[in-house]
Parts: sequence; structure tokens; C-alpha cells
Amino acid sequence: MPPPLSAQPVDGLPSVEALSPGLLKNVMSPLWWDAEAHVLEMVDQTVLPETYRTVVIDSAQATFDAIKTMVVRGAPAIGLAGAYGLVLASKAALDLPLEAYVTHLHEAADMLVKARPTAVNLAWALAEQRQLLDRLVASAQDDDTDLAPMVIHAALLHHARWLHLDDIERCKAIGVHGQKLVPKQGAGILTHCNAGALATGGYGTALGVIRKAVELDPTIKVYADETRPRLQGATLTAWELARDEIDVTLIADTMSAWAMQQGKIDMVVVGADRIAANGDAANKIG
Repeated sequence: MPPPLSAQPVDGLPSVEALSPGLLKNVMSPLWWDAEAHVLEMVDQTVLPETYRTVVIDSAQATFDAIKTMVVRGAPAIGLAGAYGLVLASKAALDLPLEAYVTHLHEAADMLVKARPTAVNLAWALAEQRQLLDRLVASAQDDDTDLAPMVIHAALLHHARWLHLDDIERCKAIGVHGQKLVPKQGAGILTHCNAGALATGGYGTALGVIRKAVELDPTIKVYADETRPRLQGATLTAWELARDEIDVTLIADTMSAWAMQQGKIDMVVVGADRIAANGDAANKIG
């Protein structure tokens, strides 16, 4: 079993300890690394809200399948799953010679990136891990030193964990800045799909704004579109907000215009699958 991260420091990697301590302790996250079992665990989002269960992901192939079947979804969360998936690929190849080990990791990354090509974070996170891998190998070659797969493995795990905690920090920062745009006390806020803790490392992007706003003004009322055809708003967003005891009403997608006409909506906060240079954003149908 690979040693703890602290046993394998790697020069040039960001410090996990530099981020807020205990970030995962008080933040709902859709996935987390089990350091004792050396596996990835995920909330199975395909069975929410009726059932809350977690699944154990112990290989790169299992990571691919979880992304493909939407056990984990949301671009930031998918990216983190890919980063951890490469760690699992590394775990399975630690006994290989270095050259074969590196080839195995690149092949695993090639497989993982195909699991959800529309999620830009997946390609980005895997590119981050690949760059780290290649940098460590190149550095060892330049210094004419031996490089054990175990050292690379520890570095990849450290980096995946850092990416995870950094995502939570960024979500919280989005919340701090975004809540300033809430137009009034007791505002009605409409959201679509799910851009919450379940879609990110934790806390959420669009829902992060709502969470922070409600923290400052508990009288805020949230309206969550059901979000057809996969119903992420009904099954995930409404569940998240209700779990956090935030006042939320689930509405049909076709009710959004009526709610606006009735003056119930003061602000719309959504995530985006793509944002154009001119500011146009694309999210979901509905």
C-alpha cells in the first residue's frame, strides 16, 4: 500500500495544508478519497433523492463507468473524478518498470477523457495530472536519478487532493462575490439544473451564491426548476437545498415565466456548460 502523502514530499507541488484546514469536514462533497482503503468514494447521484448511498471506486475503469453513467456529474466534480481516477490507475501499476508505468498512466488518461467529452474540467484535470507526471519524469532524466513509481503515485494523489480542496475554496469565493448581486432582502431566486455541492468539489458554484446569500439573509426564497429531461433540479438541487434547510420550492420548467410575471423572481442564478467571449451562456434545455 502506498505510504501517506507526508512521507513522499515532492518539490514544486502546492501545499494542501496551505488551504483552509478541514474543508471537507463541514462541506458536502460528491466524492472523497479514502486514505485508509486507498479508494475513491462517491455519492451515487442516480438514486437521489429517494436513496442516499455511496459507491466505492477502486480502478480507472470504475471511474470511467461512474462518469459515463452519471453516478458523478457536474463538470468540476467530473474533473476531480478524473484526477483521482488516474491515481487509481497508478495504484494498479506500481509494480511495473518506470517506462511501462508511465505508458500505462497515459493510456488510462486517454480512456478517462472519453468518459464525458463535454465536461471541459475532465480534460483540464487530466492534463494537469499528465503535466505533473511528465515533469517528474523529465526532471529525473535531467538529474540522471532513479524515479520510483511510488514517488509519482504520491505526487499524483497529493495533486488530486489539492485540486479538490482548491475547487471548494473557489466555490466559496464565488459565493462571497455572487451574494453581493442579490438585489434585496427576502429576494426570490430562480435556479436551473444543479450547480451545487453535488456538481463540484463541494459547496457549489451557482448554489454557492445562494448558500452564502441565505447565510446572510435567511428570508430568501429559492425556486428550483425541475430541469427536464434528466430532472437534476428536482432530484438534486431541491434535495441539496432542503438538506441544508434552505426555503426551496420545486417548480416545473414551464412555470418559470409565470413566476417572473407574478413578481416572485428577483434574480436568476445558473451554472453554464459553455460561456462565449461575448458573455452568452449555454446551460440546459427547458
